Amino acid sequence: MRYFLIFVAIFYLHETVAQVHPLVTKDSLAQNEWVDSLYNTMTLKEKVGQLFMIDVFSEKDTLHTNQIKRNIAKYHIGGVIFSKGGPKRQAKLTNEYQELSKIPLLIAMDAEWGLAMRLDSTYAYPWNMTLGAVSDSKLIRETGYQIGMHAKRLGVHINFAPDIDINTNPDNPIIGNRSFGEDKENVTQKALAIMKGMQEAGIITCGKHFPGHGDTDQDSHKTLPTVSFTEARIDSVELYPYKKLIKEGLESVMVAHLNVPALEMRNGYPSSISENIVTKLLKEKMGFNGLIFTDALNMKGATNFTVPGDIDLAAFLAGNDVLLIPEDLPKAFEKMTTAYQNGIISEERLAHSVKKILQTKYKVGLHSYQPIKTTHLIEDLNTIHDELLHETLVENSITVAKNKLDLVPVRSLEIKKIAYVPMGDDDGSHFLDALKRYTRVDKVTANRLDELLEKLKHYNLVIIGLHRSNANPWKSYKFSNKELTWLYEVARNHNVILDVFVKPYALKDIISLSNIETVIVSYQNSKVAQEKSAQAIFGAIPFKGILPVSVNEELPVNLGTTTNSLSRLRYGIAESVGIDGTFLKYIDTIMERAIDSMILPGAQILIARKGKVIYDKNFGNTTYDSGEKIKSDHIYDLASLTKILATLPMVMKLEEAGKVSLQSPLKSFFPAAKGTNKEDIQLLEMLSHYGRFRPWIPYYLNTLDSITKKPSGIYYRKRADEFYTTKVTGNLYLRSDYKDTIVNRILESDLLGRKEYRYSDLPYYLLKEYVEREYKKPLDVLTQEYFYSSLGANNTTYKPLEKFPSNKIVPSEEDTYFRYQPIRGYVHDMGAAMQGGVGGHAGLFGNANDVAKIMQMYMQGGYYGGKRYFKTSTIDRFNTCYFCEYNNRRGVGFDKPQLEEEGPTCGCVSMNSFGHSGFTGTYTWADPEKEIVYVFLSNRTYPTAENRKLITEGTRTVIQQIIYDAIID
Repeated sequence: MRYFLIFVAIFYLHETVAQVHPLVTKDSLAQNEWVDSLYNTMTLKEKVGQLFMIDVFSEKDTLHTNQIKRNIAKYHIGGVIFSKGGPKRQAKLTNEYQELSKIPLLIAMDAEWGLAMRLDSTYAYPWNMTLGAVSDSKLIRETGYQIGMHAKRLGVHINFAPDIDINTNPDNPIIGNRSFGEDKENVTQKALAIMKGMQEAGIITCGKHFPGHGDTDQDSHKTLPTVSFTEARIDSVELYPYKKLIKEGLESVMVAHLNVPALEMRNGYPSSISENIVTKLLKEKMGFNGLIFTDALNMKGATNFTVPGDIDLAAFLAGNDVLLIPEDLPKAFEKMTTAYQNGIISEERLAHSVKKILQTKYKVGLHSYQPIKTTHLIEDLNTIHDELLHETLVENSITVAKNKLDLVPVRSLEIKKIAYVPMGDDDGSHFLDALKRYTRVDKVTANRLDELLEKLKHYNLVIIGLHRSNANPWKSYKFSNKELTWLYEVARNHNVILDVFVKPYALKDIISLSNIETVIVSYQNSKVAQEKSAQAIFGAIPFKGILPVSVNEELPVNLGTTTNSLSRLRYGIAESVGIDGTFLKYIDTIMERAIDSMILPGAQILIARKGKVIYDKNFGNTTYDSGEKIKSDHIYDLASLTKILATLPMVMKLEEAGKVSLQSPLKSFFPAAKGTNKEDIQLLEMLSHYGRFRPWIPYYLNTLDSITKKPSGIYYRKRADEFYTTKVTGNLYLRSDYKDTIVNRILESDLLGRKEYRYSDLPYYLLKEYVEREYKKPLDVLTQEYFYSSLGANNTTYKPLEKFPSNKIVPSEEDTYFRYQPIRGYVHDMGAAMQGGVGGHAGLFGNANDVAKIMQMYMQGGYYGGKRYFKTSTIDRFNTCYFCEYNNRRGVGFDKPQLEEEGPTCGCVSMNSFGHSGFTGTYTWADPEKEIVYVFLSNRTYPTAENRKLITEGTRTVIQQIIYDAIID
């Protein structure tokens, strides 16, 4: 028992030492041997040189680079801190500097939120204030790890992070966004997570700015700011996170350039050169044994130190180990050397700091230094994992600080008329584009307030976005006085969602929030923040963030309303839902070839998985020679997709309401069929293409002049009148009574000789008539009222020229057989055209984003956007193949996967999947098992429908195969 207790005591002692000596490695004996051996071979100049770390600007010219090299060679400096510039240049310089240095250099960076060197020039990760709004510490720790891995890849050993200043001053010009916030527990939690993450990556962490830089209103780069708290307050608040992190193994601390009278009474003595603060407080009272850095010694305001080098000596004598960015390196080096020779600096004191520096170098692997590999450097610093993590962090940060009337997430789109009013001096276009993915949102601007208010009269919801520069954390973030006045007036007259893409302190200037129903803080004006905030506003993702700082009594720290998702489509990165995004690039290649081969002039392709759109691209032009690039808001003639996007859902509603059943014979809901050969055909058979209907009837042929083959004057007029009201095109009107002829021809037509699967448009003519009679409204009106408006499918419509300019509508054909004109904005299908553009089988126009919403609603069992459109059981009934045993793959309205080798899909989808294709070159498919929605829209029929390359090449299903091959989970 006695031996066991001795063992426990030794083990406990070892653990204690490991905690209080954060620079000691697991192989401490080897570390000490290397440190002592190296130290004993060093000259005085080499030892003194190790104390200095100088700044390097990798974007500067050769003159600067050569000066750094001279400093390395002459003064044997211990390390460099890189600022600005790019990764390739930095890696190249690091290798050159390391090769020149006898003792490997410590490489440091101020990379508090990662390396700001992404390919799109945005910051690698959100700023600390943004991270302060994130509740999930695991995400923060992962962020620290990724930041550390980036640093390591670039040859950086020390990251001057985390910043653990508790920001309690809204006017702080130098901390602000660099702080995690004002709540000491939150700051400590975030800082600890970042620290642990970086340490796991093998990077030395540095807590700053000791003893606390959070309550200043002056820039420490320009003067010596004062922190006037009492010693008790500093101990309980500012030092709180340091105590926790030191206990957990913080390896280094940076001492701030501050005037702290409660801790250092001498005027003009910055904390970074105060023995009371560095040695007595940090080292002795708090027991810190790690590496201690000064803040930059070239900062202004240390009034007692006018002779070059004096401040460096004072900093060292105060207890610091590393003298960061001396104002005059030669003078400082000389001053330090002379002080040693004169006995002012003892050998013991010099050895103490130099050996700690060497310990650190061993810990980061410089005892076996290897140059940085420069191949694939950019790719390694910009991984998809970083992009995913950045996206997730932003999603978790966006904060609802106020939500009176529960305006967010926005519901009931059918009754909303929404305006977006931008404020600030930076771009908010990503925000607007993202908002418009969900419903119609109009950007409203004006030069005068009265003009703005007049323009907003017809809107019942106004979203105001404050957009200020995201270039760096110190950019201006406030409303202008004019903007505040306009904000008050708009809020006085409208329901307002205010979304600020800056730090929360911007809200302090708002005198009263009483008329502003909803306040959202999105923290940064990055593309990711704008897009995610829009998604949260419409309930695609929940709001999760908390305010990391206080704004006022109404908006205190840690306030945040959590919302639920409304199951609308989200938008993001393929890998976040188990798809290899790089593999999807093959689609780009296929589409480029398709356009070059004149398979089609252009297309929209959208892919969603697990409710997230992960591929949404446009290709080509509206026609081969137009030069009119396809955009996301272009709308296509959807052709037979109309069947499942318009007629079928209306029939499903009637079936769900008990008005009709799948077993209902045609005569029971379409009385005109009584006594015909079709009276006993069941609804199920009609919708499954199993009712022996003929495939189609070319109605238009009978209306053409027998000699000219052009529209006959018997049936058509160039202008509408009381008898010719059915608009076929802009200058062609059909007799009003011809729709009865169409129905009669269907009812009088012969049936096929035997019962077999045969695709037919004819049932949908009859179903359109039935639906319109039941609801006493036209099909185009019904679909808008019941589905498209509330779904936010505002680009989906019949008769698109009544709502959109023609240049937003993709042309479908140069008609040389019926209408004898370009078909743009009018339905391509002749039968639907003869119904005024509103057919049960064709006539619908839309874009890929809208089609995806409807398909996602189906795939979610009839639920979307917080609204239930159908019971799940209804969807299941219609998504069933009832005649598979008779070699008929069709569901009830929906197409289904092939039963043999040939069919409508790639053969890689689940049997529970469903979809449809359209004659004009459209296609959509949903797979509930793999949670995939795929939309392909094109106008392959332009200039002629005789171009069947899209079908013969199988382009749509080849792309579908790529989607399934890209699945990685």
